[in-house]
Amino acid sequence: MKRRILFASLFHETHTFLDDPTTQEDMSLLVDRELLAKSGDGSPTDGFLQVARELDWEVIPTIGATAMPSGVIADEVFELFWSELALRARPALATGIDGIFLVLHGAMATQSLEDAEGELLTRVRSLPGARATPLFGVLDLHANVSPRMCALANGLVTYRKNPHTDAKAAAIRAAYLLQRCLKSGRVPHMHWCRVPLLLPPPGTGTDSDPMLSLTRLAEQTERSNPEVWAYNVAAGFAFADTADSGVTLSLVTTQSLDAVQPYLAAGADLAWRLRETGDVAYPDVGEVLKRVRPAARGPVLLVEPADNIGGGAPGDGTAVLRAMIAGDLDRALVCINDPQAVAAVAHTPVGSTVSLRLGGRGWRLDEGPITADVRLLACGGGAFQFEDPKNHLASIYGSGFDMGPCAVVGLRGTTVLLTSNKTPPFDLGQYRSQGINPEAFSWIDVKAAVAHRQAYDPIAAASYFVDTPGPCSSNLHRLPYQRLQRPVYPLDSIDLPALRYA
Repeated sequence: MKRRILFASLFHETHTFLDDPTTQEDMSLLVDRELLAKSGDGSPTDGFLQVARELDWEVIPTIGATAMPSGVIADEVFELFWSELALRARPALATGIDGIFLVLHGAMATQSLEDAEGELLTRVRSLPGARATPLFGVLDLHANVSPRMCALANGLVTYRKNPHTDAKAAAIRAAYLLQRCLKSGRVPHMHWCRVPLLLPPPGTGTDSDPMLSLTRLAEQTERSNPEVWAYNVAAGFAFADTADSGVTLSLVTTQSLDAVQPYLAAGADLAWRLRETGDVAYPDVGEVLKRVRPAARGPVLLVEPADNIGGGAPGDGTAVLRAMIAGDLDRALVCINDPQAVAAVAHTPVGSTVSLRLGGRGWRLDEGPITADVRLLACGGGAFQFEDPKNHLASIYGSGFDMGPCAVVGLRGTTVLLTSNKTPPFDLGQYRSQGINPEAFSWIDVKAAVAHRQAYDPIAAASYFVDTPGPCSSNLHRLPYQRLQRPVYPLDSIDLPALRYA
């Protein structure tokens, strides 16, 4: 008889310091068999479905909800998701299921819930027939993993790559762990430890420390002890003001806490010794432009993590564009999310020169819009397919993305792509879909932290991180934390305290 697996997905990285809440209109919902249509799109859901086909599982799809990183989720969004999930899960559980598989981010917060995933797991376990059902799933590398999440799940597996090129692979790995459980009859559990360490997103890349060494330690531990089914290193999401924000370590294992605590302690000690490698600071963009010259071949990247769209920022900051204009740069390229500007030129003939207000609306500390005469170079739709099916954005949306209506304008020596939907710069298809060849430019502004590297590093002559105003600043001292468990590095000067294990 086929194994019956209940499936759901809830994916949001919540930036709690942003002003605007995330509403139902911001969420993309898939229900029932719509979820099965994600097969082949390269997402974590695709990874789970691939294993389900191979193992001949009967998948019972319920609901999937996804939104771009943004502000706190409105409570009614979470409640709607739960009511739709429970409506579908109850009859499935009543007729019997063998397992539950969830695709989660792990850093979701609502207006009332700091630990939305922990609350979701609590409610799932409260459903009749679900209390002891094996529950597995996958988490983003930037999850803020709580002890409640680990107490309620049997096997949550985090991505190991940043950029997240292994999102599908991580889901495949988690699904095979579920199969291991079902086939062997041995049901694992999870153990957890939080390191008092906050890493700004640029400090969480897995090609450098601390994440590089931590990942190697995790892999070595799995090889040395087959009873450690998975060793997870979650870098955390520093722009979430919650008690569990920060670096966490967790194990999926059949062993007791006493038996595996040394593995967690070794990871915590290593993370603490390498803590300064993840603490980053960047120069002002104007200072960088004073000392850097364009390269003979390939663009110079000006990377501004403070306006990191992938971290929830509005993507309309004007600091780099202002610096490009002030420096009279030639062949410069910028993308700004500004639906108002796009709408303002929607009926303007291509080739016309118009006065336009650009950007500066989404963050209260930005200098505000730039008003300038621009030449309209192109105008049209913004849907595009990814050139790289394993790019960071594919871990959320699959094989493509829609930037909404777009416009391309020329402002002196700078070309500006204007989008209507926030679009993280994780795939060069974003520009090529608008007739722009990024390799032809001398300068490119990149509103990202790490995940752009998969696409942009191969074409770049050089790359410089710059400090600009924005809600995703790598200077964490600028953020008004209130709920965060203190003390924590780098906000506090501390020695490694006695750690809590669960």
